Amino acid sequence: MAHPLRYDARDPQLARLRELCLQFPEASEKVSHGRPTFRARVMFAGYSGMIKAPVAGQPMQQLPHAVLFVVAASERPALEQDPRFFLPAYYGAYGWLGLDLDAADVDWQEVAELVDASYREVSGPRLVRLLDERGSPADR
Repeated sequence: MAHPLRYDARDPQLARLRELCLQFPEASEKVSHGRPTFRARVMFAGYSGMIKAPVAGQPMQQLPHAVLFVVAASERPALEQDPRFFLPAYYGAYGWLGLDLDAADVDWQEVAELVDASYREVSGPRLVRLLDERGSPADR
């Protein structure tokens, strides 16, 4: 059984994230578990997330306007101090964080830098070399 779509294809924040993510070398978009993900070899960013309920039996908190990304272990503590960031269900255990785009005005330069860092964390040396040769979307 296919997962229901958990996003609005006309969402302007998703459109902006898509435009950013698809500028990375060999990037593509794939819907996984009902949510848009961006991949180049492996997933480097996702849109929409959820937080596990603090009490068993309660529903998860849905964050439909959020960017998911991998963060370097050295950067994680600082980001976790900011209330806009959250530990996404299922992904958090693997080094991912989420940025709730509804928590404050969106700084798209910050989003670009987070996505760039995530891409560099997971994409492998060949793709990072291509990114460095072509220039990062975060630098434009």
